[in-house]
Amino acid sequence: MNGRKLVAWNLRRLRVQKDVSQEKLAADAAVDRAYLGGLERQEENPTIDLLDRVASALSVSISDFFIKPKAGEKPPAPLRGGRRSSKR
Repeated sequence: MNGRKLVAWNLRRLRVQKDVSQEKLAADAAVDRAYLGGLERQEENPTIDLLDRVASALSVSISDFFIKPKAGEKPPAPLRGGRRSSKR
């Protein structure tokens, strides 16, 4: 797995695990939401500074973006789309 794919995999895994939308994470990390989506789709090459901001917004270590998935591990599923109810 190349570096861009590894970062994309772990970014989505961590974001979904913490139940954070792309929009919220982008706002918390001061990143454009479309750019964040591009990172998850392996279309963008993030800088170390950007990864540091995203890791901080997720309350994880930057090294968590470089954890290799276990053999046969399925890709992280996206969060359910649409607006969430405010009764959460």
